[in-house]
Amino acid sequence: MSLTLVQAWTQARRRLEAAGVDGPVIDARLLLEAAAGASRTDILTDPHRLLTAAQAAALEALLARREAREPVSHILGRKGFWKVELKVTADVLTPRPDTETLVDALLKSLPEEAPMRILDLGTGSGAILLALLAERPAWSGVGVDISTAALEVARENAALLKLEDRAGFVHASWTQGQPDAAFDAVAANPPYIPSGDIAALEPEVSVHEPRLALDGGPDGLDAYRVLAPEVLRVLRPAGVFALEIGHDQGQAVEALMRAGGAGYCRVVSDLGQRDRVVIGRAKA
Repeated sequence: MSLTLVQAWTQARRRLEAAGVDGPVIDARLLLEAAAGASRTDILTDPHRLLTAAQAAALEALLARREAREPVSHILGRKGFWKVELKVTADVLTPRPDTETLVDALLKSLPEEAPMRILDLGTGSGAILLALLAERPAWSGVGVDISTAALEVARENAALLKLEDRAGFVHASWTQGQPDAAFDAVAANPPYIPSGDIAALEPEVSVHEPRLALDGGPDGLDAYRVLAPEVLRVLRPAGVFALEIGHDQGQAVEALMRAGGAGYCRVVSDLGQRDRVVIGRAKA
């Protein structure tokens, strides 16, 4: 017996709920859209449209992967972030809404029309840098990552978004090879999860996300200890930095940045009112 779109959506949601998936309603819809070649509008306006046998089989295959707790972004190979859609693979951290707090903070801290030079450390998929450049046509920047596989994804995303003429990508460890006082802003979403906490995370993260992008050392602060003086080194006078942090790391990272030479810094909360970003400026 063939399923309608609404029946398939309902059954998919129930299966994902039973598997312990967070957000089963949205995930079920996204997988149904991909399997049936349908849009959300199609599901809402033509809910009794029947799935073909091939579409039903495709949905079954996608649901089996999600029930095994593979992230939807990996299954579909894409993820929306800020106002752009990005290619995502298992080699990069899936862009998260929390990181949009960093993008928003930087956009509000820099002049809109002036040509700004941005450095994105640990760029991964290129999410932060490309979201910024998509918003500001006068800006350009460099994304740095130690993972060559991640850089391949970032370069492809830049090309897909037609930003490759303003976004360059470099294989290096953090600021290695970058000149002094060369950037108007530095952004980073470094690994900040304490090593001992990773195994207890949801399987979507602990099993499927690259550990290199997660593991912040015993207390989660290893990357910030390296970054603090280096971020200030590559910033121009009064340049802006924005670093994503764990919800309980605000004071510690702020102290590290001040010790590294920041002229000013503060903690910015995300929409859930959790500490999410330390933002500040180099001394003028």
